[in-house]
Amino acid sequence: MPFPYNEIVLEHFKNPRNVGSIENPDGKATEGSPACGDMVSVYINVEPETKIITDIKFESYGCASNIATGSIITELAKGKTLEEAKHITWKEASEALGGLPPIKAHCSVLAVEGLRSAIQNYEEKHGLEINREPTTEEVVRKRLKRVMNPMKGLDMIATNLVKEIEIKDGSIRIVIDLPESHQFASTIREESKERLETLWDIKDVKIEFAG
Repeated sequence: MPFPYNEIVLEHFKNPRNVGSIENPDGKATEGSPACGDMVSVYINVEPETKIITDIKFESYGCASNIATGSIITELAKGKTLEEAKHITWKEASEALGGLPPIKAHCSVLAVEGLRSAIQNYEEKHGLEINREPTTEEVVRKRLKRVMNPMKGLDMIATNLVKEIEIKDGSIRIVIDLPESHQFASTIREESKERLETLWDIKDVKIEFAG
């Protein structure tokens, strides 16, 4: 039985705003996993003086709610400062769409997390992050929870792919329980490095395979 989508959701699904990517964006992030069926990538450009989001694009893979929510989130965030955009909630997104079926609420959460992660990516790259706590194993694990294991549709931590984490002198060394020749090894390496290289006190990220 189809979900009872309203006209606003259907309009944003059929004609989504701000679709696509930004070449060399000021900030970017991906949340979710295509293996799970839902994924959102968010790209932002920011005016450096005012910290206003001047351009924002998204790419979405998944259901109508996922696409519609990505569309509305970009509309809500465009023209806002980073601080204002950080406080956009999944409830606001859902309300702006005239309500989503309860079973699809996670789609709006995914888009909001994508926006917040893109803002965080910008802040880290530009040294704006307020949190200056030293990078710990817990911080690394939290970041790696956002890197998916394509074979399982769950994250690297949940599927026990990470065998070892070592942090020393501004360098992170990760050992992954896969052979380097594995078809997903290079993807996992790149995504892991992307998540960790923006940490303020980290200069180098080494990914090793030991499968």
